[in-house]
Amino acid sequence: MDDSALVRDLIRAIIDLDPEMEVVGEAVNGLEAAGKVVDLRPDIVTMDIEMPVMDGLQAIERIMAESPVPILVVTSRGDAKTAYNAISKGALDLVMKPDVNMESAHEFVAKLKLMSKVRVIPHISGRRAHTPAAAVETPAFIGEASDRIVAIASSTGGPDALSLVLSRLPLKFPVPIVIAQHISDGFVNGMVGWLKPLSRVELKVAENGEYLRPGTAYVCPPETHMRVDGSKKIIFVGRQEKDIYRPSCDMLLSSVAEAFGNKSIGVILTGMGSDGVEGIKKIKEAGGRTIAQDEQTSVIFGMPGLAIESGCIDSVVPLEEISAAIVKAAAAGLEASAVRTGSCT
Repeated sequence: MDDSALVRDLIRAIIDLDPEMEVVGEAVNGLEAAGKVVDLRPDIVTMDIEMPVMDGLQAIERIMAESPVPILVVTSRGDAKTAYNAISKGALDLVMKPDVNMESAHEFVAKLKLMSKVRVIPHISGRRAHTPAAAVETPAFIGEASDRIVAIASSTGGPDALSLVLSRLPLKFPVPIVIAQHISDGFVNGMVGWLKPLSRVELKVAENGEYLRPGTAYVCPPETHMRVDGSKKIIFVGRQEKDIYRPSCDMLLSSVAEAFGNKSIGVILTGMGSDGVEGIKKIKEAGGRTIAQDEQTSVIFGMPGLAIESGCIDSVVPLEEISAAIVKAAAAGLEASAVRTGSCT
């Protein structure tokens, strides 16, 4: 669904490359898109944001309330912050408008095929809005824990999951948080801008060479990978052509395990693929604590599912309880985590 005929033709040409997929309809504005979803019952919808008559945000809200279907927002960098508002309306994820090169075309089709299998439910405006911070029962934080660190890995469905986790942490959570979220190049500022009003800790895009501060969450930009060292410094690592995941969850979590050992807390949220599984194994083996989102609340259970199967997850909890699990892990005594060192399968 896009008002540009050129973009619609490009998306159609890319989808036609896969014999298992078929374009069943097109729309030039949001109102037409909402009507065609009712008539055609597609498995998945691609949606632009800036459209005449009814924009993409309004169309997503209407579709998810009346005829829910997986929606992938396809937009430009300039619309990034607005596009993330689509997540709160019920869209599953967003990507940059595809280029004509074959690599990006195959990635785009693979994401469409995977997301088309996601089960979605009606989404009335405000239904999934997060409980205001003052009304959330966040566990009180007890004890000094600024020597600990929380590392979060997430992919498809991650921005919405992160919004809930960050909105339910204590206001004065004295632990730095580092985040690797798979995202298209150029979109991190839009995502952080969307998340900031929801977060109860300071939230920023990470910068190379800066030192971690307690009570601050750092999001890795996708144009690079990120590590942290024992001095609590962020180190950017250049991407390689063969890298599948951007940024690498495994690299970030592995560096946390190496630098912080049993003071590490690893969290793996919704997402496709296996990125983050090796990293969270290393946190477990170093004596740290590990948390995974459960299947029922995950948009895609790939990453957390594989991590759970590896035997390296201490706590499997619904999305709504992950913040509380992080607080509990951060407040736990070092003696308890020291005995957890072991091997994973």
